[in-house]
Amino acid sequence: MTPRPSFEFRAAVPRLLVSVRDGAEAEAACAAGAALVDGKDPHRGALGALDPEVVRAMVARLAGRAITSAVAGEPDGPDALATSVATLAATGVDYVKVAVQPDFTGAALARAASAARGRLIAVLFAEVGIDPDLVARLAAAGFVGAMIDTAGKDGRRLTDWLEPPALQAFTTACREARLLSGLAGSLRLEDIPALAPLGATYLGFRGGLCEDGDRTRRLDPGLVAGAARALRALARRDAA
Repeated sequence: MTPRPSFEFRAAVPRLLVSVRDGAEAEAACAAGAALVDGKDPHRGALGALDPEVVRAMVARLAGRAITSAVAGEPDGPDALATSVATLAATGVDYVKVAVQPDFTGAALARAASAARGRLIAVLFAEVGIDPDLVARLAAAGFVGAMIDTAGKDGRRLTDWLEPPALQAFTTACREARLLSGLAGSLRLEDIPALAPLGATYLGFRGGLCEDGDRTRRLDPGLVAGAARALRALARRDAA
């Protein structure tokens, strides 16, 4: 496993996270400019876990050319968290992402974090809302990041559920807690100008970068490259 990168928590412009379903898509996303390549199965809901062997092959294929993550699914309650996380952590992926509910206890969160020490990112669902205390609890438990996504993939996007001020409050809380932060949820290229200034470490895409906007179809490398260009252009503008 390659050394995990050190993120700049106060970066002016977020990096591009692209979710992929296999090694070929991972290669294409990396070549098109994705900074973080995230393994998930789009046929299994918002956080469908890939077979660990698929993730292991993805990591080997990229060979450190991009940061990698993989989702550990939506465990059936807090007792299943650590087991789900450990399975994906064993693939050698840089980061593991797992769904977390606001009522999970600190002890359950700590057990999960210890199963992927220094590598675990919580995924919170926009439909549930943002628990103002959860970010601090995640940091205390040993998580390294938190992101917001949408559980339903019915065409509604992140900003249909949460207004920009609430999203900015979330990313600010993450920075103050020294956590990576991410915003995702049926995002499209046109969402970048509105979301990029909110302070997230990365913006996450899948369906908006796929053929016909369908998250179950193949990634379109041209759209991935377009998202990467848009973020680079914002970075150049801010640096000018």
